[in-house]
Amino acid sequence: MFEAFDRTGTGSSKWARAGAGRIALGLADMDLPGPPAIGAALAARAGHRAFGYTVCDPDGRQLVAEWYRRRHGVVVDPDWVMLLPFGPRTAVRLLLEAAEPRGPVVFGTPEWGGFGPVCRAAGLPYREVPLARDEDGYRLPVEEFADLRPGVVMVSSPHNPSGRPWRAREIRALAELAEESGGLLLSDEVHGDLVHPDADARHPVAVALPGTGSDGGAVRHTVTLNSVGKTFNTSGIPSCFALVPAAALRERLTAVMAGHGFWEGGLLEQLVQRAAFSEGGPWLDGLLAHLAVARDLAVEALGDAVAARPQASYLLWLDAAAVARKAGLPGLPGEHARAAILTERDVELADGSGFGPGGHGFLRLNYALPLARLRAALTHLTCENGL
Repeated sequence: MFEAFDRTGTGSSKWARAGAGRIALGLADMDLPGPPAIGAALAARAGHRAFGYTVCDPDGRQLVAEWYRRRHGVVVDPDWVMLLPFGPRTAVRLLLEAAEPRGPVVFGTPEWGGFGPVCRAAGLPYREVPLARDEDGYRLPVEEFADLRPGVVMVSSPHNPSGRPWRAREIRALAELAEESGGLLLSDEVHGDLVHPDADARHPVAVALPGTGSDGGAVRHTVTLNSVGKTFNTSGIPSCFALVPAAALRERLTAVMAGHGFWEGGLLEQLVQRAAFSEGGPWLDGLLAHLAVARDLAVEALGDAVAARPQASYLLWLDAAAVARKAGLPGLPGEHARAAILTERDVELADGSGFGPGGHGFLRLNYALPLARLRAALTHLTCENGL
């Protein structure tokens, strides 16, 4: 199901960025075919040649709630669900505007590279706090966040770039911090459906944790942001949804969206989401099994260059200098490793500097590929090709 797959001629930004003749392991989308149900739904709708304005799917909120019940075993109130016709980055930007934070926005580093630019675009002060790290990977610096008296705390959950599922107690502590400060916890959970079958922790859905549920005060200071884009490889059709328990925040977000010319729903967005959530479960189970095999191949091949063994998603966080050594390019400073590996070994990786100050000296590898192509890339990176 996840073998030979060619994206030539599809306008893939991931492969365009790498350049001809190179293996693209940089951007976070998958070189794997998505659920057949999504393609079938798009083809069927294309047969009706009117593509005008559409109303919001009346069953869309319940569909999201049912997904959380089946996949995560948690209760989400359908009234919390906002179906958004744009990608998660835009959602973060508009949520920040709607939240009207009274203190700085705080988040960790290394962390998904979109948080800083979005804060700058919103004209909001922000602070990047180094993530604690031990033998098991990164930890959230809850006390350091609290010292900054944040207006908004933002976190990617599971962690991007290391693929670590945060523990429920860590996310709960951030929700309680948001409640105490009168602020907001914004948990970006676009990789939350991709926890590996052998992980030692479940994904903690921020709005559904004990203590933040419908009877807990912290829930009104918490938002979960998610999308079918990463889970089902449909990011080229931008959409997402937010779980917003606070009615007042939902009202403000609706008003902010209208001011930018956005309304809930969207023709293709809703079509894809319905097909994914209604029929994509078995495909996702197969994907997760594939990702676990691909992860083990990459971890074994790259050995001590692996900074953290992922338990979710399809991203591998690597020590740049160690990768360069394995690729037969010893002595390179970490900041030059990506360029040298791209030109000398024809493999494109993401530079860790894009994940904030804590990412300097690291690289991120996307292993969501057919296994034959992944093996070819790992051969290039470990000098087994005789270079």
